[in-house]
Amino acid sequence: MAEIEIRNTVSTDLPRLAALDHSIETDYVWQLDVRREPGQIESLLREVRLPRTIRLEYPRPAQELPDTWHIRPMFSAMHGMEAIAYIRFTDAFVPHAVWITDIVVGRPVRRQGLARKLIAAVENWGVQRGLRRVIIETQSKNAPAVRMFYKLGFEFCGYNDQYYSTRDVALFFSRPL
Repeated sequence: MAEIEIRNTVSTDLPRLAALDHSIETDYVWQLDVRREPGQIESLLREVRLPRTIRLEYPRPAQELPDTWHIRPMFSAMHGMEAIAYIRFTDAFVPHAVWITDIVVGRPVRRQGLARKLIAAVENWGVQRGLRRVIIETQSKNAPAVRMFYKLGFEFCGYNDQYYSTRDVALFFSRPL
C-alpha cells in the first residue's frame, strides 16, 4: 500500500468517511454475565464462539457523521486524496485522559495496521497535551477490536450495558500514555 497520511479531518473528507462500510463480521462475541447478591456484584466477560458468522452494524449512524464531526476532534487516514479511515476522540470525558470513541477503517484496507496508526496519532495528540491515559470503547460483539486492543497492550477497565442506543454493551480498555 502506498504511503498513508494521518491528518486532521476536514469537511471535504466527510462524504467519503460517512460512505465507508462501518460494519464488521465476526464469529465471536464477548458475553457479559452479571450476578448481584447482597454486598457483592460479580461480572464475568467471556469470549463465545457463535454458531455462524454475524454482521455487526456500527453503534452510531454513519449518516450523522457530517452533522457531528465538529463536536470532537477527528483524524482521517488519507491514501492520496481519498479518505479511507477515521478516528474520533475527546479529552472532555475523563480528567487527564484521551477517550477514543470511534475507529472506522474501510473494508478494502482493513488488517493493514491503519487502526494502530490512528490510535498512535491520538496517543501522540494526548501526550502533546500532557494527558496520562488513553481509553477506548467498543461493542462487546466486536471481538476483532477487543483482540486488537489486547495486542496493542490495552487492559480491560470496565463496561456499560446501557451505553449505545443499539442496546449493545460497551467495553472499555485503557493504557498509560
